[in-house]
This record gives sequence, structure tokens and C-alpha cells, in this order.
Amino acid sequence: MATLFIADLHLCTEEPAITAGFLRFLAGEAQTADALYILGDLFEAWIGDDDPNPLHHEIATAIKTLADAGIPCYFIHGNRDFLLGKRFARESGMTLLPEEKVLDLYGRKVLIMHGDTLCTDDAGYQAFRAKVHQPWLQTLFLALPLCIRQRIAAKMRANSKAANSSKSLEIMDVNQNAVVSAMEKNQVQWLIHGHTHRPAVHELTASHQPAFRVVLGAWHTEGSMVKVTADDVKLIAFPF
Repeated sequence: MATLFIADLHLCTEEPAITAGFLRFLAGEAQTADALYILGDLFEAWIGDDDPNPLHHEIATAIKTLADAGIPCYFIHGNRDFLLGKRFARESGMTLLPEEKVLDLYGRKVLIMHGDTLCTDDAGYQAFRAKVHQPWLQTLFLALPLCIRQRIAAKMRANSKAANSSKSLEIMDVNQNAVVSAMEKNQVQWLIHGHTHRPAVHELTASHQPAFRVVLGAWHTEGSMVKVTADDVKLIAFPF
């Protein structure tokens, strides 16, 4: 009896080792889970469910195989794949969740999210996020020809990389007050998220009680998952 969480795989055709590692994870560890939650940035970029990239079909098929085996699969959008839509969710058998979700796991109330909304010190990013999450702008972007969307996405990634290179690591990390606020608003003592690529288990205080923030690692050189059981919450790194 275990529920698994992963995030920040950043799958793309240029990183076949990560894709292979994820496929092995789905065919191995995930097969015995009660459920699998993917907390955003499954893909390095997403410009629409109509993108014919063969990698997307391969991943959808693999996740659908897990879902068809009776393992529920859930997805929270990340900052890289916030345009992932109902069509891909249907093809992969995943259930799309809101950006914040509270779960009752073996007697624990756990808040899950991608984590970018907690990085409130990065005012530039938060302003950008608010802009691109406007429904009308997303609808307009998705109506553009695929080739134009590809060019826009490539330029946005280049701009983001350039902007991040001049930011301190502290600015791009979560804001502690934002963390406590989110946990107290949702009345939880556990929070699991990704985004920052800084795997760790942090102890803090929320609602005058001991609380824990568990951060998933990115799948750059090894896999990362959180395994929640009735007895424990473990952050686990594993080789591809």
C-alpha cells in the first residue's frame, strides 16, 4: 500500500535516457502503487495536444497501460506543460487536477502542487505566470499554426533561460511565508511539491504544529519520487 509522487522529468526527444528511465519506472515500481501523481513538468515544453511529436504518443501509451492496469494516474500542471489539455489526458488515462489539491493519504492530510506559486520572491516570473494563465491568451495561442507556436515557445524558453541566469538561487526558491500560508489555508501538516529541483524534507511549523515540506528532485541524472505509506513519507532517489 503506497502512493507515489513524481515531478520535473522534463521529457524531451533530446534526453532519451530520462524517457527510458520513466518507462522503466512505469513498468516497475509504479505497478504496485495505489496511485501515481505527476506534479507538473512531465514534459520540457508543451505547445498543444495536437503536437505530433512521437514522444508524446509513446508516453501517453505507457501511462495509459498503467491506468488500464488499475493504477489511477493524476496530473497537476507545471510551468513547462501548463497547456497540457483534456485530449492528452484522455489518451493517457490521466485525471487532471487543480493547481492545489488536498489528499487524505492513510490518515494524513497532504497538500500537493507543482510549487511555482510558492516562489513569490521572483516577481518577474509571477507576473509572467499570471499573464500566460489567462484563458483568452491560451485560446489564442493554441489557435495559431503549430509552426508558429514552436517558434514562440523556443523564444520564450531562451528568454527564460537568460532571465534565470541573472537571478539568485534564493529568489527562485520558495518563500517560507507563502509555504506556511498555503499549508494553513488548507489545514495540512504535509506539503509535497516539485519545481525548485531541490530535493529535501524540510521541517517547519504551521498552525502552531510541526509540519513537513517534501520537495521532489528533477530527473536530470537520476529518478526522484516520494513514496507515502501508512507508516512513512520517504523521498527516494533511484538510478535510471
